[in-house]
Amino acid sequence: MGNDLFGGLGQLGGLVKGLSGLMPQDDPAVKVLNAQTELSELKQKEAALLAEIGAKALAQYGDAAFAEAAQLRLLQSSIAQAEAALNTAKAGADAAKKAEQEAIAARTCPNCGAVNAEGVNFCNECGAKLGAPAKCVCPSCGAENPPGTRFCGGCGTRVGE
Repeated sequence: MGNDLFGGLGQLGGLVKGLSGLMPQDDPAVKVLNAQTELSELKQKEAALLAEIGAKALAQYGDAAFAEAAQLRLLQSSIAQAEAALNTAKAGADAAKKAEQEAIAARTCPNCGAVNAEGVNFCNECGAKLGAPAKCVCPSCGAENPPGTRFCGGCGTRVGE
């Protein structure tokens, strides 16, 4: 694979192959590129087929029949650890994203929707108190009223500040 310019680069080989179709096919560089791409695709198919054959042989004869079985178990253990680390990293990224969204929500005015700077208590756009509930629920009848409402639209009970 030392000569394989596009081996291991995934979809790049297919992209290059598609682009090479736009170049003059009699150009020696294009011929080399096309040959390298074809060779890379064939080697990928061979590797996939060998992996399939190996998996079937392992299933049929068990891992005791193969000297490489210990290496395989070690590799599988490393894969499981890497997957666990990936899941932990994803969970951390999700938690950080959620915390960022919550911080932005805390600075977003419930009245006008403006996002304010950190540390302010009142909206820079409309003066509404930040951190107030986004909806105003009547304690008497349970009706939802728009933020900033002073009296319930359903029963007239005082709901706002």
